Amino acid sequence: MADGLTVPVAGLAAAVSSAAVIVTAGLAEIVVGAIAMALGASGRAHRGRHYAAERPREDWEIDNLHQREVEEVAEILRGYGLQGERLASAVAAITADRQRWLNFMMRFELGLEEPDPKRAPVSAGTIAAAYLGRRPHSAGALYDAAAHR
Repeated sequence: MADGLTVPVAGLAAAVSSAAVIVTAGLAEIVVGAIAMALGASGRAHRGRHYAAERPREDWEIDNLHQREVEEVAEILRGYGLQGERLASAVAAITADRQRWLNFMMRFELGLEEPDPKRAPVSAGTIAAAYLGRRPHSAGALYDAAAHR
């Protein structure tokens, strides 16, 4: 979303001689980019909460709906082409270890992976540095374009 504004702001620099308008447009682009980054972070936080809510439910199902959960493992593996003895062997291997079974169900039944809490600050810093690191160049180019009109 924010990157889509870079070209119009650059076009504005070519069309408008007022540096204030160009700088204001550039700052607006930075604000919109920050909002887009915040929305992305919010979505990742929501997925982490979703994982935390679903894991106990899946754990309960392994205890209380055991045979159904075994069949769900088999159904998932059939989707990958396993059948016969290979299917039975893979199902037995997965369901023999409770944590492996629970992790398998979270990932392949629900499509959820456990979020790494150490990864969030690193990811946020990387995104911020990449986003903000390229903006001064854009702002400088816009300002130069306006100044040389």
